[in-house]
Amino acid sequence: MASFVIEGGHRLSGDIYPQGAKNEALQIICATLLTNEEVTVHNVPDILDVNNLIQLMREMGVSISKQGIGTYSFRATDIDFSYLESETFLKKCSSLRGSVMLVGPMLARFGKAVISKPGGDKIGRRRLDTHFIGIQNLGAKFAYNAQNEAYDITASQLQGTYMLLDEASVTGTANIIMAAVLAQGRTVIYNAACEPYVQQLCHMLNRMGAKIQGIASNLLTIDGVEHLHGTSHTILPDMIEVGSFIGMAAMTRSELTIKNVSYNNLGIIPHSFRRLGIRMEQQGDDIYVPAQESYEIESFMDGSIMTIADAPWPGLTPDLLSVMLVVATQAKGSVLIHQKMFESRLFFVDKLIDMGAQIILCDPHRAVVIGHNHGFKLRGGNMTSPDIRAGIALLIAAMSAEGTSRIHNIEQIDRGYQDIEGRLNAIGARITRI
Repeated sequence: MASFVIEGGHRLSGDIYPQGAKNEALQIICATLLTNEEVTVHNVPDILDVNNLIQLMREMGVSISKQGIGTYSFRATDIDFSYLESETFLKKCSSLRGSVMLVGPMLARFGKAVISKPGGDKIGRRRLDTHFIGIQNLGAKFAYNAQNEAYDITASQLQGTYMLLDEASVTGTANIIMAAVLAQGRTVIYNAACEPYVQQLCHMLNRMGAKIQGIASNLLTIDGVEHLHGTSHTILPDMIEVGSFIGMAAMTRSELTIKNVSYNNLGIIPHSFRRLGIRMEQQGDDIYVPAQESYEIESFMDGSIMTIADAPWPGLTPDLLSVMLVVATQAKGSVLIHQKMFESRLFFVDKLIDMGAQIILCDPHRAVVIGHNHGFKLRGGNMTSPDIRAGIALLIAAMSAEGTSRIHNIEQIDRGYQDIEGRLNAIGARITRI
C-alpha cells in the first residue's frame, strides 16, 4: 500500500492542465464495443480505473493500440465469450465499478452479457436498479448465478420502449442509451441524466450512425439502427479536477491558472466556489485564480447560513462536495454541506477534525463547517484515503496544513487523478510518494 508524505504550507504558482474526464472515459471506452470498426479516442486519462477497464477489454478480445499520449484505438471484432464466464473476468469486474457499463453495448450487439456486482468507492449504497430495470424494459432477461455471484443477461433482440427512470443516474442512463441505439424501434428515456459526459457519449454515438435526439435534456428519443461504424472522439477535461484545483489554490493562498478547462461545460461549478468567497476569472478557456489571503462565505438573501448541496445536472456534482467542505474550513463564515446522494461520503470529516477543523457532522448526509478564516492553520496528520474524492480533499487539507502529513491508501487517489504528485510538485507542492 503506497502513501503520500506532504510537507504543508507551500504556495503554488503557475499553470496546470486538467486531465481527461474519468467518468466520460469509462463510458466512451465501453461504447467502442458497439461496432466492429475502429474507434479512436483522444485525451484518455492515465489513471487506474481507466487503465484497468482498457486491460479488461483487451482480455475480452478487443484489439487496442496506444497511438500516442492519451490516444488509443479500439476495434471490437471478436469477443472471447468463454473469458466472460471465467473467474478472472468476474473478479476484475467486481473491483471496477465502470465495468457495469459493458452490459448495454454487449447486450445490444451480441445479445448476451455477464457481470458480477461491481465495486468502486465505499461511499454507501450505489444500487444498480436503474441500469437493470431500464435494460429489462428493452426486453433483456436477467438470471442471477449464485455460484459465481454474477448476472447472466440475454436478449434475442432488444425492443425500443418508453421508460421513466426512477433516478437520473449518469451511468444508468449511459448504459441504457448504449443498449437502445441498436434496439428495434424507438426508445424514449425520461428523467435521463444530462451531464456533459452523457452528452459527449450521445454525440459520439450519433457520429457512429446512431439517431439520438434531445441531447442535453432529460428527455432522450432514440431510434434504433442496425449497425454503427467507427469514429474519432476527444474526451472533455475533467470538471472534478478543475474544481479540485480551484479549491487547492484557495486553501494554499496561491495564484494559479487552470488551462483548457472547457468552461462552457463546467455548469454551476465556478459559481459554487464563488459562493464560498473564492475569486476567479475566466480568461478564454482558462480559469485564473488570484492569490487570496482570505475568502468569505456568502449568506442567503434572508441572512440565513449558506447551504451547498449536490443535485443532478445542471445542479452541483456530488463529486466536488468533499473538496468544497475542506475549502470551507479556512473560509470566513459557516456553511452547511448537504450530501444528498451518498450516505457515507462525509465520514472522512473525522480526519479533518483531528487536524483542527471545526466541523459538526449532523448525520451521514449533512455537516456544518465553521471556517477558521486562516486564523488557525490545520495541523499535519496521519490519515487514510477512503475513496477518490475524499482522498483529493485530504490532500488539499494536508497541503495547506502546518507540518507534515501522511496519507495512506493513495491507490484510491490514483484511481481518479493522473500523476497528481508530479503535476502538483511542478507548481510548488512538496509531496513524496512512498
